[in-house]
Amino acid sequence: MEARLQKWGNSLGIRIPAQLLKSLKLKENDFISIVEEDGKIIISKSNKNKISLKELFNRYNGNMDVESYDWGEARGREIW
Repeated sequence: MEARLQKWGNSLGIRIPAQLLKSLKLKENDFISIVEEDGKIIISKSNKNKISLKELFNRYNGNMDVESYDWGEARGREIW
């Protein structure tokens, strides 16, 4: 199967045919992994799992140590 590189803003992009998306069970907004190996571009479904906001809240155990976060340098009139 061949595809053509096309201009997308300042980048180049390809369209992945629907037949491939269906067989790989890929859908819009899924994460993919792109690797260059031996002069080839390998695109595969990412192992990165999407976590919903509800799942994040369910994982929260009530402990949050804000002192352990580095909020960076003050840039305005912030008081640290």
